[in-house]
Amino acid sequence: MKSEPSVYGITDLERDRHTLWEGVRNYQARNFMREMSVGDHVLFYHSNADVVGIVGVARVRSAAKADPTQFDGRSEYFDAAAKRDDPRWSAVEVEFDSKFAVAVTLDDLRSHRALVSMMILRKGNRLSVTPVAAEEFAVVIALARSMSKK
Repeated sequence: MKSEPSVYGITDLERDRHTLWEGVRNYQARNFMREMSVGDHVLFYHSNADVVGIVGVARVRSAAKADPTQFDGRSEYFDAAAKRDDPRWSAVEVEFDSKFAVAVTLDDLRSHRALVSMMILRKGNRLSVTPVAAEEFAVVIALARSMSKK
């Protein structure tokens, strides 16, 4: 899951302990969220930051449900076409798990052969939510641990 730290970063999640991941307005990213299950681990990625990269881990706390911001006329995520009986947009609740000592950057990810198929590394990928294979997740965690020892 990707967020700008100036909007909501890993430090915010650590402070709040959990949050509703709302405001996703891309159908493919929404569908990826709808596939999440309670307990799934999530890589937390900072975009548009001084250091861009994966900065920590969260866990899915609740399955996808209607994103309440789609119905709130004061929200920047309001969608006049959304219907309460057939919501267009979904959100999941995530909880803080851990924060990396050092961000795992895109260059770090690209340097590992086991991650060449990772969706976030595909040219033109701009989705805020993308799936990560269990093997890829394990490599990222190992990389983050090894980088923190340097």
